[in-house]
Order: sequence, then structure tokens, then C-alpha cells
Amino acid sequence: MFGYVVRRLFNLIPTFLGATFLAFLVAQLVPGDFLAQRALEPNVRPETIERLRVQFGLDQPWPVQYVRWLGSLLQGDLGLSFSSNQPVWDLIAAPIRNSMVLVVASLVLLYALAIPLGVFSAVRQYSWADQIVSAISYFGLAIPNFFFAQVLILGLFLLRGFTRETFGFNELLLPVAQMTSSDFSDLNAWGRFLDVAHHTILPAFVVATSGVAGFTRVLRAQMIEYLSSDFIRTARAKGVGRRSITYKHALRPAVIPFVAGIGGILPTLIGGAGLVEIVVSWPGITPTLLAAIQRQDIYVVLGLVVVTTGLLMIGNLISDLLLAAVDPRIRYD
Repeated sequence: MFGYVVRRLFNLIPTFLGATFLAFLVAQLVPGDFLAQRALEPNVRPETIERLRVQFGLDQPWPVQYVRWLGSLLQGDLGLSFSSNQPVWDLIAAPIRNSMVLVVASLVLLYALAIPLGVFSAVRQYSWADQIVSAISYFGLAIPNFFFAQVLILGLFLLRGFTRETFGFNELLLPVAQMTSSDFSDLNAWGRFLDVAHHTILPAFVVATSGVAGFTRVLRAQMIEYLSSDFIRTARAKGVGRRSITYKHALRPAVIPFVAGIGGILPTLIGGAGLVEIVVSWPGITPTLLAAIQRQDIYVVLGLVVVTTGLLMIGNLISDLLLAAVDPRIRYD
């Protein structure tokens, strides 16, 4: 197993280089650069523009710029931001952490909802409960996350209007914007945790919606297939209980597609959280990325590409290792 992990890590190197090279190439194909925009400002002198061009290495051909950036990356340096002249990591560390809070909460909701719903729907095949779960799943697959977030926000405001008129209660049931409250700095550690958790409920649920819908359908189909297989009929003939058949004999092989899909979950959820972060004003990766693209701050963009590429590669490696843990037919030498 250790030898397999080492080989996979070495095989990830060309993948990482290819991803960063393509990202750098696409960034260079955009007409102009950050300093071209600055040159249009009337209070910026041409000598200043040339000095900054030399400072950031923009006077060199783009292959030389990429090699220099890659050399700095190997030393743990993502470069300097053009707009703020600060290290890129200092600018993206907080947005990455904020997005990861949302991603982890979404993952918890994803598995906490998808697995019970998939099993519940499979063991009650074609019943009215199965039809309701299927309808909810199709709704979750069809509606865009950012639009669903707006629908929920509107619903919360309508609910506040109803409770205000009926009970005199004028507070929203859940926060609909930002990651923290205005008095966040005055709270203790436990209060801050609860405040962030309270603000995370709505966007995390929205981000997890499509994943829950898709995984529920997949698990339902897998469970139905295994529940009608020969080894399940043999277990029933031997007197094995229904709960043991469902959760021990059928569920374990049915969750294999879940494990195989772990490799794409982290970057997919971060990407899926993108427009949701904008709708709820969540200070995450997507607002930072869009601002960097607008300013043509390519080193900030590349820093975020490095993080998402790393998450994808690590996720794929973890999914391969977990597959060997849940499927006895898979062995890595």
C-alpha cells in the first residue's frame, strides 16, 4: 500500500504541472495585463508603469514568467499580488478557510441526508414515500443552486412578515447574508463558533442540495439492485434479519459509487458554492477569484488554481484508498 501511495504521488506531478501551465497560458492569452489598466489612469506616470513591469517580471516572455513562478511555488511562495503588492497566500488564505467551512458543512449534510433517503426510498420501492423522495430529488437536480438560494431567502423574508403580523416576532429564522454577525468580535470562542454555524446553515444546505439529490438516486438504484441479488435471497433464506440485510449486506456494496466519487467532491462543492457565495455575500473563494480576474491579477488566480487542483488530486488519492477499504476485491500492491 505504501509503495502504491508513493507511485501515485509521483504520477500526480505531471498532472499538477499541466494544470498550472494551462491556467498560466489562458491568463496570458487575455489581451493586456494589470499594468495596462493602470496605464490608463491619468495620475500614473509611464516611469512608474515600467518600474512595476520590471518588478513583477511582466517585461519577460510568458514562458520565463511561468518558470519563475513555478520556481517560487516549489519554495512555497505563490508570488505577489499585483493590486495590493502583498503575498498571494496572505490574500487567499482567509477566503479558502471560509469556503472550506461551507464545504465541510455541505459534506456533512450531503452524507447525513443522501444515505438515509436513498435507503429509505429503496426499501419502499414504488410506494408513496418513494415517489415523494424521487420528486424531491428531481427538484434538487433541476433547480440551480444560486436560484434556490434566492428562493429560500425570499421565503425567509415572507415568513418573517407573517410572524411579525401574527406573533410580533421580527427576526429572521436564519441569517441570509455574510458569515458572521455584526457583534462577532465581542463574542467568546464558543459564541463565535455558534454564530458561524448559524450563518452556515442556509448556504450549506443550498450547496448540498444537488449532491443530495444525485446521490440519493444513485444509492436507491444500487440498493434495489443488491436487494434483489442472489446473496440477499440466500441471507433471507438463512433467517438473517431485515435490518442486517439492509445495512450490512446491501448497503456496504451500494456505497462504493459514493466512495469512488469522493475525489471530485471537494473541488465540485467549492465550485458549486461559487454563485451561492455571491448570493449570500459569503467571503469565500469565488468573490476573491472574480475580483482577481477583473483586475487581471494572474498570480492570485493561479494561487486559487493551485489550491483547487491540489484538492482534486488529494481527493482522488483518498477515494482510491477508501475503495480498497470497502471493497475486498480491490488490492493495491
